[in-house]
Amino acid sequence: MNEKGFTLIEMLIVLFVISILLIITIPNILKNQNSIQSKGCDAYVKMAQSQVQAYQIDHNALPASLDELEKEKYLNKAYCSKEGDITMNADGEVSLTKASKDE
Repeated sequence: MNEKGFTLIEMLIVLFVISILLIITIPNILKNQNSIQSKGCDAYVKMAQSQVQAYQIDHNALPASLDELEKEKYLNKAYCSKEGDITMNADGEVSLTKASKDE
């Protein structure tokens, strides 16, 4: 009986290797999660700034707020609540106001 397929031992070895890879990978992802969140918010601020410029080119005026950019479909809603608030001043400059660590 020469049937083609995997033996139980081969399957256990594959599961063992996958488990080892997960044990190595998951702590690194969890450890770097704050850094990933921070970089994502910084990237969103830069993208929002470029979308303010695109809105200004299209409408010959600055948007009244970031909500207007969202309404006009220039931006999607950002969720950076752990990092702080994303705001736009009267000159059209977008910034991230960092949240205090006490909260």
